[in-house]
Amino acid sequence: MAPNQSKPVGLGTSAAVRARTIRAIISQLTAMYLRNRAGITRAITITMVVGLANQIRRFIARQRAASARADAARAKRPGTTSAARGGESDGIKEERIGLNREFIRSLMKLLRIIMPGWRTKEVWLLICHTFFLIARTMISLQVAALDGAIVKAMVKGNGREFLMRLVHWMLLSIPATYTNSRLVWHQSALAMRYRTRLTEHIHDRYLSNLTFYTISALDDRIRNPEQLIATDVAKFSDNLADLYSNLAKPIFDLTIYTWSLTRSVGGDGVLFMAFLVQVSAAVLQALTPPFGKFVAAEQRLEGEFRAQHSRLIDHCEEVALYAGHEAEKDTLDKGYFTLIKHVNYLLRRRFYYGIVEDFIFKYFWGALGLLLCSIPSFFTLPGRAALSMSDRTESFVTNRRILQSGSDAITRIMSSYKQVVELAGFTSRVSSLLDVLEEVNAGYFKKKHISGSGTGDHTAVLGRRGVAIESEDIQFIDVPIISPNGDVLVPALSFSLKQGEHLLVVGPNGCGKSSMFRILGGLWPVYGGTVRKPPARDIFYIPQRPYLSKGNFRQQIIYPDSQQAMQQKHVTDADLLSILRILELDDLVDSYADRFDEVREWRDALSAGVQQRIAMARLFYHRPRYAILDECTSSVPLDMEKVMYDRAKALGITLMTVSHRRSLWKYHTHILQFDGQGKYVFTRLDADRRLKLEEEKEELEAMLRSVPEIERRMQELSFE
Repeated sequence: MAPNQSKPVGLGTSAAVRARTIRAIISQLTAMYLRNRAGITRAITITMVVGLANQIRRFIARQRAASARADAARAKRPGTTSAARGGESDGIKEERIGLNREFIRSLMKLLRIIMPGWRTKEVWLLICHTFFLIARTMISLQVAALDGAIVKAMVKGNGREFLMRLVHWMLLSIPATYTNSRLVWHQSALAMRYRTRLTEHIHDRYLSNLTFYTISALDDRIRNPEQLIATDVAKFSDNLADLYSNLAKPIFDLTIYTWSLTRSVGGDGVLFMAFLVQVSAAVLQALTPPFGKFVAAEQRLEGEFRAQHSRLIDHCEEVALYAGHEAEKDTLDKGYFTLIKHVNYLLRRRFYYGIVEDFIFKYFWGALGLLLCSIPSFFTLPGRAALSMSDRTESFVTNRRILQSGSDAITRIMSSYKQVVELAGFTSRVSSLLDVLEEVNAGYFKKKHISGSGTGDHTAVLGRRGVAIESEDIQFIDVPIISPNGDVLVPALSFSLKQGEHLLVVGPNGCGKSSMFRILGGLWPVYGGTVRKPPARDIFYIPQRPYLSKGNFRQQIIYPDSQQAMQQKHVTDADLLSILRILELDDLVDSYADRFDEVREWRDALSAGVQQRIAMARLFYHRPRYAILDECTSSVPLDMEKVMYDRAKALGITLMTVSHRRSLWKYHTHILQFDGQGKYVFTRLDADRRLKLEEEKEELEAMLRSVPEIERRMQELSFE
């Protein structure tokens, strides 16, 4: 049995030797560390500072290189003007979405809008939010200490102390729960205030100087402004309010928790762990996908998909008549699957990124935390007495709780980088909208797509500007009629019209009739020459299909005035009823509109002819000096048409009509006729003489159409 027993004894002796050797090495390393503790601490500190400075230097270098590449890319596009480059520059901007100088510039611009001064409500909400964030950190520190004290009482077996600590715990829960609720409320209130400020700012610019029209008709950089205003502004506000909490709270936590841990485990241990955290954070940052670019692309696709549905709703009748539901379904499906394909790709990138993020945040940093918390249990720090079992337990539990909170703080800071990048996506879209609104308000437009033929000449023409002068009468002097796509419809239009003279405009489709009136109404810029025109308030426009607003029946007549503005003009409902009586619409008030106050979807409730008569009632209510009537009597009978024009002329309104109906000739003194080839004729209109000429022309055309038949018959007779 002795030989058999000697082998285990030898193995045990060998293991004991190895254990003593390892302990000796650890003791020597510990002693060496304690002797050089100050130098090691300084080395780690210097390394961290140098590493941080190097990261800042590389970040600045990357931004400069990106700017240089963007400038070089723009310079390499020969013959490209600013009008044609609008979309390309936006594309470059979208590719550069991220934590860069452009993001900082755009964010600062938006911050000046949402917090215009130090005495605003937003600033006070932010100060209160900051106070409760600090209070929450201090309460968390007290909870950590109380956790350790409760466990210490359990280890000591002191029931009275345990119960007292438990009562203290319950009392501490009162301010803790109140603070948490206040933080949630402050964050929501801040997001709402941010959105309110931004929305009001955008509305002021979007609904001024006809920007809501020109941003779509003359400038195509923003495809879906409604998506940006209704959705992206809200998401930007929510992300910004949430980001402050996710950054400020962890920073406060780290500051206070680091100070507390330094007192318990020593500053060098905390410093060494911070060094490892910085290294792992750099690795994680390098692996982070460009979430900002992905979010911006997702919002753009969402907007396009929503616009496709809006387009189907706006043109549902035409689609139904063409039986085009299958084609529209195909278009909607393509838009949806493009969106879903991008979202699925983004989910996959987030999945893989989440694996790495979870490992570093939870497990790697958790292991470092346990190692740091164990220092007071295994080693006696210099200048401190040895701890008892209960004290070591209390210290470990307290430090562990503090370290967990600190680890959560670091996790939130690292996770906030992804949120910052996503915020950069929303910031880019909202800032781009504001930039375009400012440029359009200033009369500067960009077009991605212009006419294919003569693009260079057309682009140059779009960059020119004529002169618009306020005047009593209307006069065009060598004014080119140009579409926003660069098509020159009329090279130079010249005519004059005095108040009291009535103009009839005729010509084929696309010849420039509506374009001329858009210039006159201030919708399109003057691309050359001189335009003398009255102010916009003196010109009233009635299209073929009038716009019926959301509201009651009264508002359909006085639009765009409010009821208060109507009262300031000393106009009563009885006056409106007399206007409706002229147009034979007074029965609608009693039987259908409940004395002007009923609210309906009037476009669906009223026929096309009734809608045109309501539009004429608006004209009679406003009594402008000039009226542009664009096929506005196409759905009314001739006797009602006569009533409309006679009443308008009796009110002293100068009429400018676009129509091919001969019945309207007698109401006009001049005619402007376009031929569709860039030429025109402006002359006085003699309705009776022109009617006779038209009748003679039709007779001759009928005779000419019969000539081939006569010739054929002559040939037949010659062979008889």
